[in-house]
Amino acid sequence: MWQIMKRRMSPLAVTGATIFMIIQVIANLSLPRYTADIVNKGIANGDIGLIQHYGMIMLGISLIGILAAAGNVFLASRVSQGLGRDLRNDIFTKVVNYSNDEFDEVGTSSLITRTTNDVLQIQNVVMMMLRMMIMAPITLIGASFLAYQRDHQLTTIFLYVIPIMFIVIGGLMFFAVPLFKKMQKLTDALNLVFREGLTGVRVIRAFRRDKFELNRFDTANANYTNNALRVYSIVAGMIPLMTLIMSGTNVGITWMGANLIANQTTQTGNMIAFMTYAMQILFSFMMLSMVFVFVPRAQAAAVRINEVLNLETKITDPAKPLPLTAEHISLKFDHVNYRYRSAEKLALTDINVDMQAGQTLAIIGGTGSGKSTLINLIPRLYDVESGAVEVNGLDVRQVSTAALRDQISLVPQKALLFKGNLRDNMKYGNENASDDDIWRALEIAQAADFIKADQGLDTVVEQGGNNFSGGQKQRLAIARALVKDAAIYVFDDSFSALDFKTDAKLRQNLKEDPKMKEKIVVIVGQRVSTVASADEILVLDNGNMAGYGSHEQLMQDSPVYQDIVASQIRKAGTENG
Repeated sequence: MWQIMKRRMSPLAVTGATIFMIIQVIANLSLPRYTADIVNKGIANGDIGLIQHYGMIMLGISLIGILAAAGNVFLASRVSQGLGRDLRNDIFTKVVNYSNDEFDEVGTSSLITRTTNDVLQIQNVVMMMLRMMIMAPITLIGASFLAYQRDHQLTTIFLYVIPIMFIVIGGLMFFAVPLFKKMQKLTDALNLVFREGLTGVRVIRAFRRDKFELNRFDTANANYTNNALRVYSIVAGMIPLMTLIMSGTNVGITWMGANLIANQTTQTGNMIAFMTYAMQILFSFMMLSMVFVFVPRAQAAAVRINEVLNLETKITDPAKPLPLTAEHISLKFDHVNYRYRSAEKLALTDINVDMQAGQTLAIIGGTGSGKSTLINLIPRLYDVESGAVEVNGLDVRQVSTAALRDQISLVPQKALLFKGNLRDNMKYGNENASDDDIWRALEIAQAADFIKADQGLDTVVEQGGNNFSGGQKQRLAIARALVKDAAIYVFDDSFSALDFKTDAKLRQNLKEDPKMKEKIVVIVGQRVSTVASADEILVLDNGNMAGYGSHEQLMQDSPVYQDIVASQIRKAGTENG
């Protein structure tokens, strides 16, 4: 946890908060002394002037204590909230640069929990540390010294009280700390089920699995709730137990003090001051115990955050990246092999492709054949195990990822739009795009008609693009990719929701557009009609090349491609029949 805090907290603000807290503690410790003097000297002698004099001094000290407390809270809040802000920013920056392998390893729901709940635990503990952890030990030491100075005979009461407090606090921590650590994992599990339930609500309804998912959520929710009830019941039990100990201490001090006063070995004011110091000592123990209960949970959160921050991504920029330009556009897979992290079998084996500007590469194959995996190697979302992926004549590992991805425009399988308006979505890959550029892309993508029928480029886009149909979202995602001025355009099964007429028209527009004639287009498709007109077709079968060439060549040389064509012809015939 210290590793997280030391680089993200202002030393000046922490020092200021500490100084203000020391002033507050000194003010608090000074008041009982004046209370004793008022009783011993003012009330006992009937000296009203002395009482008023000491009363004004106490008011001044109280005012100083209040101002110091306000300063401490202000600075402690700035430090803790600033720490949370910087920590969330660092986590997000780190996660944005993750490769797909790291995303798969940590998990989206866990990343959300670590960015929100775990950071909040550390913020709360930092606030407690700058308040309680500074106040408690200073108050404990100061109050103990002043109490002994007032009446050392009464201090014997602590020989009985403090061991009892240690036993009570130690017992509570023994049971509470493991439960606090467990809460973070249960929060992960709850977020996972909740997120899957929200994102998969249509699938759940389609398969009528509402009760199953409700039971699944109820189980995760009940596990979290039961754990929280246990741990907070234990923590809540601390307050009545401490109150009982404090009340017993007051009774003991009163009983011992009364005997000492009767024997004229102490004064009434001293006993009153001693009782105040005793309460401060016991409250200090209670504050320390609260800190030590919550610190382990924050420590567990810090470990989880450090796992995210310290996770080394496979995708790193070279020390001296080579400049990547679009002067000679090309795409080459040179004996590419790829294996998923911890997998025994290669996902892609010995893939060889060579494409030049103006050509279209289509990739087809069965489900799980490695189509999406292959195209994810182009923008370095994954890195090859052996071989090389070359863009514009350079190995993608020899250039910076920023420069590489500037040359690539990718449409992923799932069409995702961002909340806002259509113009902002279209400019996502090219901030300098004009309205004419956007309309050109919309025309090519067969999306201009329904956008004109709405509010044009000011059309509102709901979260995830939920106010558009699946086919409309795909066309808008394609248009967004076309707005970007790139060397290589990759469409990962991006025509799947389009009807045959729209699909054919869109591909024709891509081929006839003057700008696109100078680029490389990569299309991943399931339908033969989508890929048949490509210059080169790569057929994948379980990660292996099962054919490479034009449609006509593959119809003669590739049994796998022939089977795909035959199966789609049979399917079309059955549907027509």
